[in-house]
Amino acid sequence: MKVVIPAAGIGVRFLPETKSMPKEMLPVVDRPVIQYVVEEAVAAGADDVLIVTGRTKRAIEDHFDHNPELTHIADLPALRELERLAERVRLHYIRQRSPLGLADAIAYAERHVGGEPFGVLLGDTINVCNPPLLTQLRAVFDRHGGKSSVVAIEPVPDEKVGDYGIVGGSELEPGVIDIRAFVEKPALRDAPSRLGITGAYLLTPGIFDAIRETPSGRQGEVQLTDALGRLGRREKVLGVTFRGTRYDIGDRFLWLKTNLEFALRDREIGDRVRALLRESGK
Repeated sequence: MKVVIPAAGIGVRFLPETKSMPKEMLPVVDRPVIQYVVEEAVAAGADDVLIVTGRTKRAIEDHFDHNPELTHIADLPALRELERLAERVRLHYIRQRSPLGLADAIAYAERHVGGEPFGVLLGDTINVCNPPLLTQLRAVFDRHGGKSSVVAIEPVPDEKVGDYGIVGGSELEPGVIDIRAFVEKPALRDAPSRLGITGAYLLTPGIFDAIRETPSGRQGEVQLTDALGRLGRREKVLGVTFRGTRYDIGDRFLWLKTNLEFALRDREIGDRVRALLRESGK
């Protein structure tokens, strides 16, 4: 299976840190976010990953590349793990020429995916799921005939509705809906439900025509939510409330929260972090 990882965003909420460093390279405990995302893709069966980058994103390529200067410590467990990951998947990179939105970034993958369904994972979101999230989406895709795009969705609180693409539709089975309405960042009164698109997709090649037909919005960006709405006029688009937890590192607080939760689960430092929290709470 081929997976596309859009990682071309500027990371405005992390400036000045992201002025020269990709936000996808921000560390979560002991590895950058983008490594977690590639690991997630591989765990779901991906053997080919295209990462869509942009200016100042060269560090992403360097991270997964072999570094002969580190051969003297090649037995370091974390480095061995990274080497094994890079050996299990063929990694490709392409630059999005301008930051024109998620749909535009995905459009760069059209020739690469070769007319086959493909997965999409965001470069700044970690999904901790068992089975992996793309595996869950693929199971629904196969069960419903293998011709419908599938998107991961989850309930969002009222105060967050305006931050998401919101969907509405009818339930086909527990946890699966036939999506009939897509609204990008609606006002609460205009939202068709409280189900938000979380940023993981299994898309059919029909998405590329839909993207081409979708007019740009603010700042020239083409919204994937709008393109999915157009795709839904020609084929079913299914929404899946998945089993697992999504960690969004889209702003400083969410990134710090993710670091804290991952650190508490870490076998090496978890106890020390809990002790520090107890001491800080005095």
